[in-house]
Amino acid sequence: MANNNNNNNNNVAFNFAALSSALNGGTRSAEFVETMKSKQEAFAGEKLAELPIDFLDGLSPAVKKRVEVLQEIQDEHDELKEKFFEEKVALEAKYHVLYRPLYTKRYEIVNSITEVEGAANETPADAEVVAMVTTADTAKAEGKGIPSFWLVAMKNNDILAEEITKRDEQALKFLKDIKYTRIDAPKGFKLEFFFDENPFFSNSVLTKTYQVVDEDDPILENAVGTEIDWHNEKCLTEKKIIKKKTKMGSNNSKPNNKTETCESFFNFFDPPEIPKNHMTIDKEVAEELQNEMEYDYEIGSEIRDKIIPHAVSWFTGEAAYQKKKKKKTGEAAVGEFDEDDDEDDDLYDEDSEDDDDDEEHKV
Repeated sequence: MANNNNNNNNNVAFNFAALSSALNGGTRSAEFVETMKSKQEAFAGEKLAELPIDFLDGLSPAVKKRVEVLQEIQDEHDELKEKFFEEKVALEAKYHVLYRPLYTKRYEIVNSITEVEGAANETPADAEVVAMVTTADTAKAEGKGIPSFWLVAMKNNDILAEEITKRDEQALKFLKDIKYTRIDAPKGFKLEFFFDENPFFSNSVLTKTYQVVDEDDPILENAVGTEIDWHNEKCLTEKKIIKKKTKMGSNNSKPNNKTETCESFFNFFDPPEIPKNHMTIDKEVAEELQNEMEYDYEIGSEIRDKIIPHAVSWFTGEAAYQKKKKKKTGEAAVGEFDEDDDEDDDLYDEDSEDDDDDEEHKV
């Protein structure tokens, strides 16, 4: 999976929990966290600073009294914040239920289950859309539905477009729907990709689950994908390299077939693993794992927060246009899908107030 996420190596929000338990069920979590923490501190060349125990005792009585009052104010603030999260969970749960029938209607129209009154059987005028929608797609749909809906929507998103190869496009044309579920135990969310019968793999649903530590500071604890049951000679995450072996003094050569992993969107369902020999992990490996897991979560969040709720706007290109317009002007345009609307877009933002732990709600 391509990784264009530029990370600051001095970022103090280095995610030890993510590296320790991703795809390992947390079995090596405690030991690995301590190992990585010590190494990361050594990389930085300094230990975390600590306040003196007698810090308050060193203040003048007047200043100390003022600080104590500020602490009481902070306690009141924290109580209100806790209440905010409780109400936010209930509000989000309410609207997830209200969204559900709308997504169902979208699914039925896209997959020609329901026909729109007055809809005409016309070929898309946009050249890029035409290129993605083959004659076979149109014939199969018999002019109904919206062929390659999810493929076009994802290709119009700059982050996801970098993950989708030409080979992937043929398989993603069979993508019928994408849903996400907020889960409570463990906290996090799950993405589900529903596929029509296709010549690439036998799975009808591919899933990706993200588990976070807590609601206030969503540190990634685990990421679980799906083992894809590829049909023979149809695996998109591997490619065959054929090299000819020539014997000395012989004109005959035998092909030497090798299989190598390659870039593919479907690598998304096989998250990075932690090396078994983690006690000897070095700085470069630690940073690489951090970058991979940050970028993996970024892709999942992009699908959850942008693609699923605004799919038609990504399909038409409106969302991409608004995003570019914002970057150019530095301001949010009317009707824009602001990337900052979702407070949890940055997994490692310590001030993030997103919570992913409300009761299970599928949209």
